[in-house]
Amino acid sequence: MTTWKPRIAASSRYKHQGIVDALVADIGSGILKPGDALPPQRAIAKELEIDLTTVTRAMTEARRLDLIEAKVGSGTIIKGALTPPVQGMASLLTDLDLTMIIPPQPPEADLHSHLIHGVSHVLNGASSHFLSYQESTGTEAARAAGTKWLAPRFGAAPSADRLLVAGGAQSALFAICSLLAGRGSICTGTLTYPGLKSVCAALDIPLHPLAMDRNGIIPDVFESCCRTLKPKAIYLCPSIDNPTTVTMPLSRRQIIVSIAQRNDVMIIEDDPYAELLDASLPAIASIAPDITWHIATLSKCVTPALRVAYVVCPSALDVLKLASSLRASNPTASPLLMAIATAWINDSSLYGIAAAIREESSARQAIARKVLKDWHFAAHPAGHHLWLDVPVQWSAAEFSALARRSGIGIVPASAFSIASTHPEAVRLSLGAAPNRPRLEQALVLLDRLLHEPRFATGILV
Repeated sequence: MTTWKPRIAASSRYKHQGIVDALVADIGSGILKPGDALPPQRAIAKELEIDLTTVTRAMTEARRLDLIEAKVGSGTIIKGALTPPVQGMASLLTDLDLTMIIPPQPPEADLHSHLIHGVSHVLNGASSHFLSYQESTGTEAARAAGTKWLAPRFGAAPSADRLLVAGGAQSALFAICSLLAGRGSICTGTLTYPGLKSVCAALDIPLHPLAMDRNGIIPDVFESCCRTLKPKAIYLCPSIDNPTTVTMPLSRRQIIVSIAQRNDVMIIEDDPYAELLDASLPAIASIAPDITWHIATLSKCVTPALRVAYVVCPSALDVLKLASSLRASNPTASPLLMAIATAWINDSSLYGIAAAIREESSARQAIARKVLKDWHFAAHPAGHHLWLDVPVQWSAAEFSALARRSGIGIVPASAFSIASTHPEAVRLSLGAAPNRPRLEQALVLLDRLLHEPRFATGILV
């Protein structure tokens, strides 16, 4: 059982709401789980150096949102069993977690059969080779297959001596950040991938927020940051950004590159969704190969079960540095998974699987456009997620809590924000639903909740 460390979300307008927003964010990220204890109210007040009445007000609001409950012998705990708050919705209750961005698994992709055949093929054809440890950079065959997979976004296959095969994008990101930042800092969009936030928190690397527009990070803001704060690197998710869904056009990519080059700033290009684009855009690493670390994972375009990520480094020497850094935590990709990915690329199976998943994502986006037609949201036509503005009567934290009480997990903007403020928006993963009918059922429920006046849920205005 975890005891919560109290905090006030920096983006909240009022202190009591900041405590509630922090609770919502920590529940949504999994830091707090049902049954976890909260400190006594006086302890929270002392820790945060605020009045006890402010804490009491926050706890009252958290109870109204059905986030917490008092339990004899345990004090105040995170609530377990949650019930839908709105009359007449029991038939729509679906208990569906839309918090994680997961590729859908349509029958056409036939992943189950592919995995069974892939494992059998690798084990039957390679004796014990893939049951042993492999090079930290990946096998020669896996690196060659990786260059083939990345060729469309690079214009031509990148050199194999600049490519490393890692056991997932997150471990690669951790190792790259530890190499680049040192005692420096990293800049990124005001809304960014929570995995980057956790990496920088663990490594004690300062993050600087950069304002964004409909084409991504605003160049003038990045230029100003370079002059005043001297960051070591900039983190970008240029294709179907997480969470905003923005895809940087070529012109914006080129401008960001030129600013980074002038100011000696390295680029971390996290590009897990490039395979979903209908028209290929050049990777930033193809524009500025000498300053860019490009990460391309198969987990987001195929399946989380295939934890293989291809990392293109600025030089062959940087491959060795990255391999050395990875040895401290995740020294090599799974030899079996690496061999399966290699076989699927070489026999073109992976391209067919990715195409079926892209088609399924497009169908799910069409369902979202139909059901959520009354609301403003951003999405790529073939993306796995969407970014939904909540109505003015709600905060994103309150609406996320309401959706959770109704059985639908979504993520509020506070989970992605590194700035002092954030938009009132939430992220929904469309790929997490097991099929289209279940997704539509969940979206219909969310649509009804969005139409509800705030007071009808028992939450006082």
